[in-house]
Amino acid sequence: MAKIEIKKTELVWKGKYDEAGRLKPVEKPGPYPFQIVEVVNQPRVEKGAGHTQLSIFDYYKGDEGESFEEGWRNKLIWGDNKMVMSSLLENFAGKIDLIYIDPPFATGADFTVDIPVGESGETLHKEHSIIEEKAYRDTWGRGLDSFLQMMYERLVLMKELLSEDGSIYVHLDWRVNSYIRIMLDEILGVDNFKNEIIWQKIKAVKAQSSSYGNVIDSILFYSKSEKTIFNQIRKEHKEEYLKQMYRYVDENGRRYRLHDFTQKGSGPPRYFGNKGLIAPPEGKHWIWSQEKIDEGLKKNLIVFSKTGMPQVKRFLDEVEGEALSNLWNDINPIGSVSHERIDYPTQKPEALLERIIRASSNEGDLVADFFCGSGTTCAVAEKLGRRWIGVDLSRYAIHTTRKRLLEIEHSKSLEDPKKKYGKKARPFEILNLGKYERQFWQVKAFGKKDEKEALYEYLAFILKLYEAEPISGSSHIHGKKGNALVYIGAVDAPVTIQEVIDALKDTRELGMKELHVLGWEWEMGLNDAIQEVAKDMGIRLKLRIIPMDVTDPRAVQKGDIRFFELAYFKADIQTSSRTIKVKLQDFVIPHTDLIPREVQDSIRKWSDWIDYWAIDFDFRNDTFNNGWTSYRTKKNRQLVLQAEHKYEKPGKYKIFIKIIDIFGIDTSQIYEIEVK
Repeated sequence: MAKIEIKKTELVWKGKYDEAGRLKPVEKPGPYPFQIVEVVNQPRVEKGAGHTQLSIFDYYKGDEGESFEEGWRNKLIWGDNKMVMSSLLENFAGKIDLIYIDPPFATGADFTVDIPVGESGETLHKEHSIIEEKAYRDTWGRGLDSFLQMMYERLVLMKELLSEDGSIYVHLDWRVNSYIRIMLDEILGVDNFKNEIIWQKIKAVKAQSSSYGNVIDSILFYSKSEKTIFNQIRKEHKEEYLKQMYRYVDENGRRYRLHDFTQKGSGPPRYFGNKGLIAPPEGKHWIWSQEKIDEGLKKNLIVFSKTGMPQVKRFLDEVEGEALSNLWNDINPIGSVSHERIDYPTQKPEALLERIIRASSNEGDLVADFFCGSGTTCAVAEKLGRRWIGVDLSRYAIHTTRKRLLEIEHSKSLEDPKKKYGKKARPFEILNLGKYERQFWQVKAFGKKDEKEALYEYLAFILKLYEAEPISGSSHIHGKKGNALVYIGAVDAPVTIQEVIDALKDTRELGMKELHVLGWEWEMGLNDAIQEVAKDMGIRLKLRIIPMDVTDPRAVQKGDIRFFELAYFKADIQTSSRTIKVKLQDFVIPHTDLIPREVQDSIRKWSDWIDYWAIDFDFRNDTFNNGWTSYRTKKNRQLVLQAEHKYEKPGKYKIFIKIIDIFGIDTSQIYEIEVK
């Protein structure tokens, strides 16, 4: 039998090594450029006469400074965190000071969310989206091996992003904490393990029939190197402790306790004023010199017990709080913090993140959360004056975080009450990788062939998912489904109005009355403009979205693909001198057949579909700049449906209106106006 040479202890799972026993390198797609989808809380900056880009977004160039004063904007990124981190490496390798993650570690993970609808706030159970289920399949589709591979790849990338004095906190429970600790030992090094924090997340549980109740989570704390940021955190003493230990109050209202005046070791007697010379007990000595005793007597710091022995006053205001241990049983679960709760299933209390961020970063440092969920890390980092990056795969999570940040009204630092920060969150931007994620998939799926063959296979693939058959003979028609013809947009470009017009013409020439257009992205305002053209041509037109989950083979195999129709809205815009009024008049979601009946039954009027809407009153073909917004919160379900704006000077302007529905999906439209 061949001798096996073991060089190190490590965790091994299916997929970590190839068949030849070589460690598989971590794939790092990109780097791809980020698209800036929206800018919040920052006035628009003049770009100059040379700015001619005709797009609905700018590309992130990474040229801002590393402080708020130098133009830094915090970042909320929608996308697969592996691709996002790979693309962040170009500008952020070695620059992130603190990473906190709360990854999905439950094999029975529930991605459902309770969402309130309309003014009543009636709560509905929102099932996870297909793309969230894709994350679940990627994580647990092949069991524990799949989860470990997912985590390994991402933790390797996180190590590269960490600064030399940075640290990472990984939040886990009993199911996987032992596996991930061994993995972190391998990636970051055993010597860089700092501690395992035990957070008591539940105070009490029901009796268990065969085991003990589970009330804790583990948070693994590792550093990048020996040189790490750490600020000692101290807890305030509990009132019961203070009443017991600091039960005396002096004439100035200061609380104090009486402390022993001796220490071990022999020593001479001392004079204690009118008490005369007092010798310490055998084997002890007085803790103060004669000079200090004389001074203490003058300041009334020494008192005498009934037996005549001196004692010293220890004042509460001179004593630091209790040094924090790794047992955190003083932070209530989110269910107990009603003012924070937003009914997001994995939401963590802000006090938990405040403690971590204060301990392992300083003001102005960069904090990141690559599974940001409801945005607790981002919100707390914002309040503590840190810079931050938040990433999540779920569109709904990004929307939840955006609203949470908009609700922040802080006027001072949590650490220094004298420090003013302003009345709202600092400027932040929402980014994604857009077409580049799709291009990456297209190259992997069809890229080993010539361009024409790859295009044919792509079209055939989408047609099959749409349950349509391919047809030839037209450059603007790709397939047929029942009595409808089908046109498919390109992977790397939005479907344009001209493309749809050409497909409509071919549909008419072929003697058909219905056209379905499938696209990944759409030219701004296409739906509203093209429906009238189709109606005039006597053709029924349906515009359907190609979902990102078509890129997941397991979603395809499972038959989970749904092609939703584009929503649309109507707005009335009135101008008077340099003032305009924008009023929403209607919002339509055509694909109601794909929406659960209980959701449809909860909708009383068209505005109940809307959770948030915002306006850029001076859109310049660059990035949506949030100049006005109205959104529903847990406390205030009212939605303002009319906005007013006054321009400083007359001229022609573009108004960009963005609506986000109760599912977190956005619909946008641009209007051109002139004010005099």
